[in-house]
Amino acid sequence: MEKKLRIKALDIKEGRYEITLNEEDARELGLHTRDRVRVYHNGEYRVASVNLSSRAIGKGEAGVTIDLQEAFNLKEGNFITVVPTAKPKSVEFIRKKMDGLVLSESEIDAIIKDVVNHDLSDIEITAFITALYINGLNMEEAASLSKKMAENGEMLELRRRPVFDKHSIGGVPGNKITLLIVPIVAAAGLVIPKTSSRAITSAAGTADIMEVLAPVSFSAREIEEIVDRTNGIIAWGGGLNLAPADDIFIQVEYPLAIDPHYLALCSVMAKKYAVGADFVVIDIPMGSEAKVKTMEEAKRFAREFIELGEKIGINVECAITYGDKPIGRAIGPALEAREALATLEKGAGPSSFVEKSLELAGILLEAGGVASRGRGKEAAKQILRSGKALKKMKEIIAAQGGDEKIKAEDIHVGEYREVITSDGEGYVIHISNRALVRIAREAGSPKDKGAGILLHVTKGEKVKKGDVLMEIYADSEYRLEQAVKLAKQLKPITLEGMVLARVPGITYFEH
Repeated sequence: MEKKLRIKALDIKEGRYEITLNEEDARELGLHTRDRVRVYHNGEYRVASVNLSSRAIGKGEAGVTIDLQEAFNLKEGNFITVVPTAKPKSVEFIRKKMDGLVLSESEIDAIIKDVVNHDLSDIEITAFITALYINGLNMEEAASLSKKMAENGEMLELRRRPVFDKHSIGGVPGNKITLLIVPIVAAAGLVIPKTSSRAITSAAGTADIMEVLAPVSFSAREIEEIVDRTNGIIAWGGGLNLAPADDIFIQVEYPLAIDPHYLALCSVMAKKYAVGADFVVIDIPMGSEAKVKTMEEAKRFAREFIELGEKIGINVECAITYGDKPIGRAIGPALEAREALATLEKGAGPSSFVEKSLELAGILLEAGGVASRGRGKEAAKQILRSGKALKKMKEIIAAQGGDEKIKAEDIHVGEYREVITSDGEGYVIHISNRALVRIAREAGSPKDKGAGILLHVTKGEKVKKGDVLMEIYADSEYRLEQAVKLAKQLKPITLEGMVLARVPGITYFEH
């Protein structure tokens, strides 16, 4: 049975396909709330969940959300055909995982296909994510999930091999190292197609920073062409259809505030598999306010990345890095882009930024045979200091549609600025990453590209009363006021004298 219905465009964006039917039409089709239907238009179809209405949607109408309008390019008054459809076979496999059983590669493939084709409801996807959170995956399942997440999306087909890549699991503000690593590695003649994310909870994602210098949204074919010309790219992964199931899973994870461990591993490795990576260096920042808090946890993460890489044919090396303070001095898209470009121009910059970038770039150079074991960092330093990395970065900026003549001093940062000074003296013993991220976001970062923080001190530095601790930038007075207020409340920089405690305490002697 099917019905042809006139659409009523709803100004609602759900992140999924939804359709609202009049109760009488639904009754004739034998449908109830949360049942699924196939929605046909011009020979194509999407699977949508059903909602019911007795008044807002008239008989012969179908309320269609923005997601479904965009999928078919529908306009008010267009017609669609609605056909009831049964639950897909993959629901049985989800139930199997809920029971703690092991899934085969074909069962995982069926689930991912139905996720990508929107054949599963939000409730069914939530059940799958929750089952992974509670029951986990073995390494064979993780390998199958990584591959199928990639294969059920776009795959890059680069002409030159091998392909190198890097990934940071995040959690540290100012981590703009990709903007040094990619031009260094590409200048050495290695292929590095870096797809990066935008910020979700951080102050700036790599794609947000690169977008200050050049466009970052490209199709798979455009990426292949740019990489063929320049060896490298820094693109937004969300502009592609790489491992699209991962984006759907994230939409489910976010409101639940859960991040299943093995799904996090698969998310990273699926995207590396999709770009055709042969060798990946994984940056695992470790610290009290980083995602990974202990060396034991970091080493376990590293072992799992390496084992998963072996299962899917990717060589992985992990670098456990210091994650207890920001990388460099700048936090926020424009400020970080300016710091990265200035470092490329001078061949030098903040030590935490330069050292980390050179170490990770060096690992890639050694893997690519450009440098012998243990000499990669020095080779990377020479490429940076010689100006070759800057020249390559300008090539990449131009290839991505940016202005290759741009200089660090040309980058506009927030028009409104407030200087935060010290109200005491002592040594900087702690800088709170979480607090800095909150302040930068309150200032408008990452949406306001010019918003953010410029630090003037780092851990271990001596500070006198009245010394500048940091500058806060914003694109509006209101945003700046709110950020300054939050900075004074959170006090992200902690000072202390060199004597932390007196033991056993004070003893008085009589004279």
